[in-house]
Amino acid sequence: MRILGLITARGGSKGIPGKNIKPLHGKPLLGYVAGDGLNSSTLSKFIISTDDQKIADVARDFGVEVPFLRPKELAADDTPSIDVLRHALRYFDEEGDHYDAVCLLQPTSPYKPEGFIDKCVHKFMESEADCLISVLPVPHQFSPYWTFKPNDEGFLNFAAGDVRINRRQDLPETYYRDGSVYVVRRDIILNHSSLLSGRISYMVSNMDYYCNLDTMDDWRHAESNSVPKG
Repeated sequence: MRILGLITARGGSKGIPGKNIKPLHGKPLLGYVAGDGLNSSTLSKFIISTDDQKIADVARDFGVEVPFLRPKELAADDTPSIDVLRHALRYFDEEGDHYDAVCLLQPTSPYKPEGFIDKCVHKFMESEADCLISVLPVPHQFSPYWTFKPNDEGFLNFAAGDVRINRRQDLPETYYRDGSVYVVRRDIILNHSSLLSGRISYMVSNMDYYCNLDTMDDWRHAESNSVPKG
């Protein structure tokens, strides 16, 4: 199976201006996922999809391939990631370079345990999954069985519907995606509207590596904490 490793990094970020090449602990942000991707043994090719020349230049400095600049119409605030991956697959199809799946890495989730990408890809390749995502366990106090959502009348309904679980010991394990790694089959990318389609597998990551950078508060928090090791 041929896997295309792909970093998505557009210019024009508003929450954290210039975040994809903004230095974090002395390294441009995208340098973290660049290093992880280049150290992976399971990616057949490793590229960045960006619309921004400065980002492209920084990526090249790290050794990441920049085969194209992404069209501006695929670099808007509301552009779905699946459209960006579809563009990349079609680009390489036209070059006669066929890939069976894409491994998506996002600079805004910079930290991963050593070898984590390869673990994700190996599990994906050995399964019949259409998509694999990296996840972390939901703390029990935030379980959907213990949380609520308001209804149209202004009252609260259980988020999990009519299921009632009172004891912590009886709560099933639930997970949330941490944004670190997505591995998605080409059929999903080319023929569906969401990466999270079909049979979804998962790889549990380590909370010590969780970092999701969307706001300046997130950035300040990351700056105040050291880079996880190992």
